[in-house]
This record gives sequence, structure tokens and C-alpha cells, in this order.
Amino acid sequence: MILSENIRSVVPYVPGEQPTETDIIKLNTNENPYPPSPEVTKLLHNRDFSLRKYPSPEASELTSAIAEYHHVKQEQVFVGVGSDDVIAMCFLSFFNSGKPILFPKISYGFYKVWAELYKIPYRQIPLDEDFRIIPKDYFIENGGIIFPNPNAPTGLFLPLEQVESIVAASPDTLVIVDEAYIDFSGGSALPLVEKYDNLIVTRTFSKSRSMAGMRIGYCIGSENLISTLNSVKFSYNSYTMSEIAIKTGVASLGDDKYFHSTLKKIISTREKTKAELSKLGFDFPDSRTNFIFAKHRSVSGKQIFEELKKKKIYVRRFDADGISDYLRITIGTDEEMNELLVQLKNILG
Repeated sequence: MILSENIRSVVPYVPGEQPTETDIIKLNTNENPYPPSPEVTKLLHNRDFSLRKYPSPEASELTSAIAEYHHVKQEQVFVGVGSDDVIAMCFLSFFNSGKPILFPKISYGFYKVWAELYKIPYRQIPLDEDFRIIPKDYFIENGGIIFPNPNAPTGLFLPLEQVESIVAASPDTLVIVDEAYIDFSGGSALPLVEKYDNLIVTRTFSKSRSMAGMRIGYCIGSENLISTLNSVKFSYNSYTMSEIAIKTGVASLGDDKYFHSTLKKIISTREKTKAELSKLGFDFPDSRTNFIFAKHRSVSGKQIFEELKKKKIYVRRFDADGISDYLRITIGTDEEMNELLVQLKNILG
């Protein structure tokens, strides 16, 4: 049938399960366990939003606030509906050379989906035996490069000098550094944007700013790159950011004290949980994110995953080659992680 032959077919990205029960411990989608800034809540309670009107297509109030926060020009900032939207727009805008783009073999699953959706050739670069990105493996001809730092789902952080080596080795193609989890580790690649005009750094409000439900993402790059993104966006969908998202995003950026206080709590809980998981016989890369990618030395990941689910504790498991025994465990509150540890002790006997 001609119709079926011309329908685009892709294997979709499978997000983490979103259970509807309320009496659960949800540690499977890397959401922040703490509420967003009180300034965000106050704004939502007190403001009468003009929902009957279209929002600003440029989202200039938000791009201005992001630019001020990161000490860059407003013309260097692009915003979208979560960093997924921003990265997808980058794929559509920049990866058109016909040469394969490069990204890690164990990484964010959406990269492969976008490449196949937009019919972009790609090559997945293996990690080393310790799940680390090897920069020199990217020093080859390519149509673009993207990788998360810290990487997901491994949680490992690539030092800035190694990130720079990848950017410097491909001066004629775009390199995207996906920093969805950078606030939990430090060492952002943003300073390199002023040095390299082939670099875009993407960020999200979903993880560290507790605003996954608001869908706010952004990227920073040279004025030329951001101008290109805006041209493609306005040719595709001008009104991507709602007025509520724009206003609450600005409110979140204005409350740095609260932002850093929640980061500190999550990092503290992460380090305590690492120590306890080691005692229980788990091995894991040294996470610099808000999750831990852990494998037990004797009990299968599938068994632990299913037993935890019976206890209404949700973690993430990827049924893929090389990582099927690993569980990605989001860092919750101290109370949630303590209950997780109690149940893991029961499961492991």
C-alpha cells in the first residue's frame, strides 16, 4: 500500500512510569523531591494570568532573566518547552549535513529517537568499561555531536578540559552539551560559549528547580546560533512558552537562596545513600546528579525492581544490553531514601 510506505515509522522514547497512586515513593523519573521556590507558589496564587491571550512568542521576559542570571547577552538565549523541545529544535536546525552525528551509546534515549525521526544518520560511541565518555573517540569526522554532562543514566561527570577537547576537535560542526543535571555537580561548559562559536549548552528547570510540570528549557550559544534557532522555531510554532511558564521561570531565577538550599539537601542525601547502598552490596559509578545508577553484586536488577514495585517504591530499570541489571534511583527526601533502604534490606535478606 502506497500510504503505509510513506508513513514515517520510529521507535518512540519510553518515559519513566507515572503511576496514579498517591501512597507511593516515586524515584524513577529524576524529579526534585522538594517544591519549587516559594516565590513561584506565591506568583501562582496571587496573579491573574491572561490566559485568553497568546503569550509572548519571544518569551523575552524569561530570556532576559536567564541572560542576566548567566551573565550573557539576551540574544544568546533560546527557550522552549523543556530541554527536550530545545534539543529537538537543535537537531532540526543544525544536523543537516548528511554526515553521522555522534552521541554516547549509553546515554539519553531521546537522542536516537530524534535522529531517526528527522532522518539524521548517527553513530553511537561506546563508553569505556567504567561507563566513562572517551573524548578522543569523538575526534573523527561528524555531522555534529551531543552528549549529556553529567551523563545519564550513568551519572558520571566529564571534566571541563575534556569537554573542551571535544568542542575544539570539531570546529566546523555543532557540539551540544546537555547539562540537565549540571547543578548537582558544578563545572558547567557555559564559559566555553564565549570561546567557541560551535557550542550550545542546554539546561532545564525540571530537575534542580523542581519545575518538571511547567516544562521550561533553554540553551545558550553564540548570537548566530540562537538567531538560527529562533528562525526555525517561528517557522514551526511561534507560541511555545505559556505565560505561566514564562512568569514562574523568572520567579524561580530570582530566588537563588532557596535554589541552592534544595541543591545542598539533595547532594547531602545522595552521598549518604551512596554509603548505605555500598554496605548493601551495590556497585555504582560516582554519581554527580540527583540519581544513582546501581547494580547489586548478586541479585538481579529485574528482581529488585519488581520487589520494590510491590512495596510501592518506583525506580527505573532499562532493559538494554550491558545495563539491564542496573537500577536508576532518583534521590528523594531523607525519609524516602531511608524507606528505600529498609525495603532493600528486606529484599536482599
